[in-house]
This record gives sequence, structure tokens and C-alpha cells, in this order.
Amino acid sequence: MRTTTHASPAAMPLSATEVLTRTPLFSDLPADDLQRLAQGCRVEHYDRGNILFHKGDPCHGFHLVLDGQIKLAFVSAAGNQKVVEIIRPGQSFGEAVMFMQKPYVLMAQALTDCQLLFIAKDVIFQEIRKDPDFCLRLIAGLSMRLHHLIKDLEIYSLCSGRERIVGYLLGEMTDDECSPPDGRVEICLPTHKSTIASRLNLTQEHFSRVLHELANDGLIEIEGRRIVVPDVTKLRSSLCLP
Repeated sequence: MRTTTHASPAAMPLSATEVLTRTPLFSDLPADDLQRLAQGCRVEHYDRGNILFHKGDPCHGFHLVLDGQIKLAFVSAAGNQKVVEIIRPGQSFGEAVMFMQKPYVLMAQALTDCQLLFIAKDVIFQEIRKDPDFCLRLIAGLSMRLHHLIKDLEIYSLCSGRERIVGYLLGEMTDDECSPPDGRVEICLPTHKSTIASRLNLTQEHFSRVLHELANDGLIEIEGRRIVVPDVTKLRSSLCLP
């Protein structure tokens, strides 16, 4: 199930250093520190559907998504999945488990063909010991992740399925698309509707039903995974989001 390709030893440090330089977490580090950190990194390639790790697998570091999308999910004994998060380019995952030094508590799967940067925990721990500011940036990143999880819990507890889906569609828009000149925006859903439904803590049937209700109300137009919003302001004002 797993397909991983490593860059050649000669090219890898330079490639990793360039990636680290463009990453906010590492961009402020001196060049020497970046070169040293790059020695504990490797580029990994995964085909769509490949499993990166299962629950219970040991954690030796964390990943940064360079291209593609990764699904993090809990899997029941019966094989049912609850999607916790969809990780996109520029985002990372696995830091919390790495610091706990415990096995993974969920599974990760490639939703598309992916390119990732794996950063070994040993080099991270070394950097933390020598650079307090780097440690603070890591804590800030983990705190932001916790904030998002709390926000998710609030939405799941207090918002209807309709509110969750409208909030999701609005969240898929760029800043420019949120206020288009003609009010019209096209959204291409990044993955299967069943995956998005699980991410929103909804059944696929509920998700599809609400989409069709929104379409019947003239708030969206559905063309497979392509969603057209004729009037963003009208969609946003159709309900109150927290």
C-alpha cells in the first residue's frame, strides 16, 4: 500500500533546505541551522490511496505537505472512518504525537498523489534545545491546531448540518472570491463528498440532501464536484454562523 521515493543523497540536503526556507516554522533559522536540519529530512512521494501510517505505528517525526492532500482519520474495528482533518500544501501533521513520543492515534492516507517533507524528531529535539524561539514557534503552531479543534467541536455541537456546509463552502473561497465583482464564485470540492461529509461530522446522505436543499433555494448550483455560488453575499446572509 505504501509507495515512497527518496531523493538522491547528493541532491536531498539542498532540496530540503529550499523547502525549509519557504516554511514559516523554519524560515527564520540561520543558514547553518537549516543545513543541519535538512540532514534529518527526506522528500516522500505517495500515490493516491497510499497509507502513510496506521493507528499504533511508531512516530519518528512529522510531515509537511508540499503538494497534494492527506486525510487524517479514525478507523473503527468495522472499518468505518471518521475524518478528523484534511491536510493541504503548507500544512503539517504529526507534531503532537512526536512530542508525546507515543504511537500514532489515527491513520493517514493520501487523497491525491502527494509530495511530503518528512522531518525526523531527533533533529527537531536538537533544535529545540539550542533555540528557545524555535520552540516557541512550535508551541504556537500546536496551539493554533488546538484552537481549530475546539472550533470544530463548537460547530459540531451548536450548528446544524446546513450551517456546517455553508460555512465549509465559504471557507473554501479565497479572500478575493469572498467579494467577487459579480457575486459569482465557482468552487471545486477538493475531494469526494463522502470525505467532506465525514470531516463535517455528517453522513454522506445528510451532506447530499443539504446540498440539494441549497440548490433548490437558488443558493448554489451543483455540477458533480463543482459547486457554483451565484451570489456569495446571499449565501452568507442565508444564515448566521458563529
